[in-house]
Amino acid sequence: MNQSPHRLWVNASLFDGLNGAAEPMAVAVKEGRIAWLKPMSELSADDQSGFECIDAKGALMTPGLIDCHTHLVFGGNRAGEFEARLEGASYEEIARAGGGIISTVRATRAASEDELFERARPRLQALMADGVTTVEIKSGYGLDLKNELKMLRVARRLGRELPVRVVTTLLGAHALPPEYKDDADGYIRLVCEEMIPSAAAESLADAVDVFCENIAFSVEQCERVYAAAKAHGLAIKGHTEQLSNLGGSTSAARAGALSVDHIEYLDEDGVKALAEAGTVATLLPGAFFILRETKIPPIELLRRYQVPMALATDANPGTSPIFSLRLMLNMACTLFRLTPVEALRGVTAHGARALGLQAEVGCIAPGLQADFCLWDTNNPAELAYSVGLPRLVQRIVSGELA
Repeated sequence: MNQSPHRLWVNASLFDGLNGAAEPMAVAVKEGRIAWLKPMSELSADDQSGFECIDAKGALMTPGLIDCHTHLVFGGNRAGEFEARLEGASYEEIARAGGGIISTVRATRAASEDELFERARPRLQALMADGVTTVEIKSGYGLDLKNELKMLRVARRLGRELPVRVVTTLLGAHALPPEYKDDADGYIRLVCEEMIPSAAAESLADAVDVFCENIAFSVEQCERVYAAAKAHGLAIKGHTEQLSNLGGSTSAARAGALSVDHIEYLDEDGVKALAEAGTVATLLPGAFFILRETKIPPIELLRRYQVPMALATDANPGTSPIFSLRLMLNMACTLFRLTPVEALRGVTAHGARALGLQAEVGCIAPGLQADFCLWDTNNPAELAYSVGLPRLVQRIVSGELA
């Protein structure tokens, strides 16, 4: 990578993570952080002294994109289930027949750490080529202590070896493994008493997630996981209201969750709970699209109660085998009727909030990490409007051209 501690981008059409600038901007970077921003009309020769100057030539500058919900580390694939769904099988039917998450569990358990790393790397590189500079990676396909920690170690390694920020989340409560088929409470004890303490002790997880659903875990079981996570200093998140309304989002929000994700069946009481708690609503149009769902998340209610809406790929082998965050921008607008600005906020400022990283990334503002992208357009709406274009011109992580 080209390295220089002080760089100055000039003539940039800026979208800062929340809004677009009215005129071309200059953005200064020192020691990997944004030092200052200034309209080009106010830029002096003295301002440019000591900087390597990079002319953006009117290109759009956005914060580095944030994919705040992925399952990138896994073994095998589920193309056969994709085919079965097209032949009429439902997601729930496939799961109850031993497919779905459990089929990926078998393949993930059989794979070594090196094998999982080599399979996950091109998936992550595809996201990086789309402008992603921060990504959350969940476990959840090991479903025992050894293999959940194995997945988290692979995720941490990806963050060390590739120029991207990786946030890790323990999703032990993703599904019931075969060995606990008739003992969900026993498995939740394993998550709470062994997985969470071990992941925390080895600094392998930044957060803990749960799947609160009829085919997964009850609200009460999820609340036990939240309590264990908080006892070990880990943030919490929730897969909630994807297939039904169990009140999981309200429960997660009251427990202090950073985000609740999917939320197609979220009702007004649940939206109120998110607003009161400051919990982000993460929309996952990829799974909605692949599963051919028809129940749209309550976008108007989220707007009315001013709940921040994040946007993510949910990249996974079964229900969202999609490794393009740019495509999610278009899907969110087309399927969920977000505006292009709402969608772009969802993969920048609000994506950062969904990970608890708003003080570090997600916006272009003084003091934050210098993670941003340049695109060959000057119109932010084009990032959601067009698939495949505009091109990514530069991707910068901590001020370095990555």
